[in-house]
Amino acid sequence: MQLSRILIRELTDFQMIELREIPINGTSEDALRSFPIVIGLPEAQAIERRLKGIAVKRPQTHDLLASVIGSLGAELVSVEINSIDDHTYYATLKLQASDGEIVDVDARPSDAIALGIASRVPILVEERVIESASDQT
Repeated sequence: MQLSRILIRELTDFQMIELREIPINGTSEDALRSFPIVIGLPEAQAIERRLKGIAVKRPQTHDLLASVIGSLGAELVSVEINSIDDHTYYATLKLQASDGEIVDVDARPSDAIALGIASRVPILVEERVIESASDQT
């Protein structure tokens, strides 16, 4: 999946991002599925800064996490949105430790996506989540 848009309305308590399937093998644009995820303003702003390549003077939370992961000799290999329950999405950071072991770390999707965009790793969504999100929108 890819982040297809971000909607920031600073006067509201919630913001929105939309994930959309990446076209493969000539898939028509009309056949691509997408779904929104509601997130907070700080996370939306962090994602927007990363997309626009805007540097900040001091590390933000996602920068800190990326630094910790690297300092421990690990690498973020993907972000996976793996569950939805009552309109709440759940995500996992897939880290590869220095010994090659894959470690799963529970994360909010907004944090995972912000970190994933900064690290340029794939955003994966389980099929059942896409189907369930389509049913709920």
